[in-house]
Amino acid sequence: APVFRRAVLNTLAYTAITVPGQMTLALIVAVLLDQKIRGKTFFRVAYYLPVITSWVIVTLIFEYLFNSQAGMINYLLRDVLHLVDEPIRWLADPVLAMVPINLLGIWKGVGWSAIIMLAALQEIPGELLEAAAVDGAGPWSRLRGITLPLLRPTLVFLLVVLVIGGLNVYISVLLMTDGGQPLDLTHSVLTLMVKETFDRLNFGGGAAISYLLTAFVFFISVLQIRLLRRRVEY
Repeated sequence: APVFRRAVLNTLAYTAITVPGQMTLALIVAVLLDQKIRGKTFFRVAYYLPVITSWVIVTLIFEYLFNSQAGMINYLLRDVLHLVDEPIRWLADPVLAMVPINLLGIWKGVGWSAIIMLAALQEIPGELLEAAAVDGAGPWSRLRGITLPLLRPTLVFLLVVLVIGGLNVYISVLLMTDGGQPLDLTHSVLTLMVKETFDRLNFGGGAAISYLLTAFVFFISVLQIRLLRRRVEY
C-alpha cells in the first residue's frame, strides 16, 4: 500500500540521516572530551543529559521550538536572521515535519554514543600515538591511521545499535505528527503498525508489518556484525 511504502521510506530516511549524524558528532565530542581540558566532568554530564531525559519531554520541547506560530526556530529565521518572510509550517508539511524529528534523533543520541567512543578512546595505548607523533604524524594522520582503525569494533557496535534504534523510531513521530499526520504521510513503520493494529483493528496487517520489520532488522544486524570479524590494521 502507498501508506506502507511511505512509512518505510520515512523510517529508512530517518535512519540514514540520524545514524551518521550521531556517530560523526559523537566522535568529535569524544575526541574533544579525551583532551586535557578544565571542567571535563561537567561537559561529560552536559552531553549525556539528553540521553537520560524522557523522550516525551524532549519531543514536546522540539515541538514547541518548531511551532509555526510561536516557535523559536521561526522567530530566529524570520525576526532575527530575516531569512524568511512568513513562518514556516514545519509540522504541517509531510517533508518539513521530518526535519525536527531527525534533528531530535541526532541530538538525543549524541551523548550516549560519545560516552561509548570515549571509553574506547581511553583504551587505545598512548605509546602508539606518541610513536606516531615522534615519526611526524599530525593529529589528522594519527586519527585516520591509528585511532579510527582501533575504534572500528566500537564503531560497528554503535552502528548496529543505532540502526536498530533508528528503524524502531516511534515516540517522536507519534507525538510530533500526531501519529502520521498530515494524510498519513509522516508515519514510521512502528507508528503505522500501531495504528493498523489498535486504531483500525487490522491485527493481520499489524502483525505482518512487525514480522517484516523484525526480519529486516535481523538481516541488517547480521550484515553489520560481519564487519567485526575483519582484522584491525593500522
